[in-house]
Amino acid sequence: MDLLKNFFKGDKAVWIIFLFLCLISIIEVFSASSTLSFKTGDHWAPITNHLTMLLVGVFVVWIVHNIPCRWFKTFIVLLPISWILLAIVLIMGIATNGAKRWIDLGIIQFQPSELGKMATIITVAFILSKMYTENGEDKKAFRFILGVTGGTCALIITENLSTAVLLAVSVYVLMLVARIPFKQMAKLTGIGIIGIILAFSVIWCVPASAWKAIGIERPITWKERISDFSNNEQIPAAQYDLNNDAQVAHANIAIATSSILGKGPGNSVQRDFLSQAYSDFIYAIIIEEMGLIGGAFVALLYILLLMRIGKIANKCDKPYHMFLIMGIGILLVIQALFNMLVAVGIMPVTGQPLPLISKGGTSTLINCIYIGMILSISKYANEQQRLKEEQQTLGIQPEQNVEPVAPENQDANAGQPV
Repeated sequence: MDLLKNFFKGDKAVWIIFLFLCLISIIEVFSASSTLSFKTGDHWAPITNHLTMLLVGVFVVWIVHNIPCRWFKTFIVLLPISWILLAIVLIMGIATNGAKRWIDLGIIQFQPSELGKMATIITVAFILSKMYTENGEDKKAFRFILGVTGGTCALIITENLSTAVLLAVSVYVLMLVARIPFKQMAKLTGIGIIGIILAFSVIWCVPASAWKAIGIERPITWKERISDFSNNEQIPAAQYDLNNDAQVAHANIAIATSSILGKGPGNSVQRDFLSQAYSDFIYAIIIEEMGLIGGAFVALLYILLLMRIGKIANKCDKPYHMFLIMGIGILLVIQALFNMLVAVGIMPVTGQPLPLISKGGTSTLINCIYIGMILSISKYANEQQRLKEEQQTLGIQPEQNVEPVAPENQDANAGQPV
């Protein structure tokens, strides 16, 4: 028991949610990887690779959650690094499904946009904490945040619109949580709405030949997805073409043919027709196999994760820890929401994986870093709360923002940044 207690440090509820998501991931990716098994000719290769990545991810969680959370401020150096990598991927990135999003490192393809998202959230949390006052955020924070977020989104948007939108929405919600002045948020909202209208107008009105002439083809894909999603024309079943926009069609069939309890793990039919069944549309496979109850349970796990993060943030006595953990929670849950809404046909296809469940390399590792950060901050917050309770019991006035350090580690930790 002591060994497990020493291994699973931090908030136990977060650990349980994380392990549940990993378990669901193993079951559903194994089931949904039939197309990969067919292509490779090896039935076990896809799930073996995924299990290896998850095990590495669990190790990453363990490493990160043992890093004192005061060190997370140093991670802002990742922002310029991510910008350089994002610029490189635009020039010489590996294209998959018509989009340049990856850098080939030989044994693994690295996706810089995932690093850019994490670096931006870390930097925004740092800016908010430095300019935080009792009445909310300093007005100067608004400009710095727009510069950081805008820089990252500008480098991502041409090849990965959905990720840029995800990041922008997450930062916007975090600014609301941080109580950025209402006047500034109102201006940003208005400018954002106008920008969205103009962007849709350009995408819709500029012909495909013009985009091809300047070497930018992603807007053509965006227009097709928006057009398919907004088309409400009723097509008779006999005339419906499953080969046209097959991903959405088969995802809808997977959900429509399910039931309360589903078909059971491994019994999906539509996985054989969905090329991204193990990634973008894994939620449709979850509903098909585990039923509406399984789909609701997965959604509940993300809701519980956000609620638990909110409870941990409420314990934090340092603004940076509070903003960082809330930013991570908002980002994870909004990404999960995007994936689920696409799977059930409420949003056009975005290409966003389901965090900690979808098969992936870079996204899995980055999401595990997020969980490690959450656990590290929760460990610190719990220790701070315990220290205050002990001081109150002894009748000592609790000191603010004191880093709890074990007596045997005081000398070893001397000189470390606070």
